Amino acid sequence: MTDNRKFLRTLFDTAVAAAQAAILMPEKLPPCPRGRTLVIGAGKAAASMARAVEDNWPAALSGLVITPYGHSLVCERIEVVEAAHPVPDSSGLDAAKRILAMVGDLSDADLVLCLLSGGGSALLSIPAEGVSLQDKQSLTADLLRSGANIAEINCVRKHLSAIKGGRLAVACSPAQLVTLAISDVPGNDISVIASGPTVPDETSSRMALDILQAYGVDAPENVRAHLRSAAAETPKPGDSVFAGSETVILATADDAMNAAARAARQNDIKPLILGDLTGDATELAQSQAALAKEVAAGSGPVQPPCVLISGGETTVRVRGKGKGGRNCEYALALALALDRAPEIYAIACDTDGIDGTEDNAGCYVTPDSLHRAEKRSLDARSLLNENDSYRFFSEIGDLVVTGPTRTNVNDFRALLITNH
Repeated sequence: MTDNRKFLRTLFDTAVAAAQAAILMPEKLPPCPRGRTLVIGAGKAAASMARAVEDNWPAALSGLVITPYGHSLVCERIEVVEAAHPVPDSSGLDAAKRILAMVGDLSDADLVLCLLSGGGSALLSIPAEGVSLQDKQSLTADLLRSGANIAEINCVRKHLSAIKGGRLAVACSPAQLVTLAISDVPGNDISVIASGPTVPDETSSRMALDILQAYGVDAPENVRAHLRSAAAETPKPGDSVFAGSETVILATADDAMNAAARAARQNDIKPLILGDLTGDATELAQSQAALAKEVAAGSGPVQPPCVLISGGETTVRVRGKGKGGRNCEYALALALALDRAPEIYAIACDTDGIDGTEDNAGCYVTPDSLHRAEKRSLDARSLLNENDSYRFFSEIGDLVVTGPTRTNVNDFRALLITNH
């Protein structure tokens, strides 16, 4: 079992390494401008991206980026500010306002490098006029519990913001604007990454209202009034403000999965990449458990020894009062669905190193996970119903703890099917 866990951890570490800014950014940086270079940005990778710019930029530069608490790195010329994630706080608000002020007096000879990654939506938070920070905090928390996916959550965020949904690009004009992004969203839609502050937005404020209604999120009247107003609408494709801007996606979940697949082949384990998947965490776990059992029985699309690899971002409808992120929720549902299958091991982790709001990246599942839990009087089904997956894996010693990785290409899941 130890060797199988070590192998799965190697795959995860390899996936994370494939999305590190220090490797990805040097060849993607644009030429130096005639004027100033200003570096701004937000996200879980913001500090590592800023460091990579500093290490590879041959001219003068300055700037400010925002990253979650505990994700900072020391930079010499770019200020790094820490703020709250996933629910915004006043530190993020103040830093975002400073970014808007920095870009307010640029010329067409200047260059703005905007560094974006997952988590940027919460960190780059300036509420629209008539909407308070407290409104956005409450609404964000409700949306995160509702089961809405990231594109839906970010649609609402854009239309309640004074900086997201293309508005930062408007503020940067007439400077040249280059956005470098590490994608944490299924499909790698640049307008969803960090709620697309520098790119046009195809969603509408009407869609935001519909999302709130669909998930039963009770927004206060001032929020709804803003979403019904013309001021809530975002800059759209074709707006001339985006004519001189460029966007580059540096890393995606596919890059991480492909790197893990190569590592599996080097260990004589056949990989099968299932893709960048979304949907309810429990439902995905059940479908992947069924597939793994078919493979173990010799009737699947690949023969053991093999590993089933997937990425993406699941959702969780929070009904209980327990602790745990979507990866531990998935893993607990997977353990129950596998029901002690003797040849199947798994790892489920967030590539940013933080599963939800806890201190772990994710967890392992082994054939004896349920047995070890029962010896500690843990009822797996009850804990899943209470959204208390963190407790389950913590008490049986199967958490994966990495600390912040300073990158984010979303979740990584691998199911290892052995032949013995």
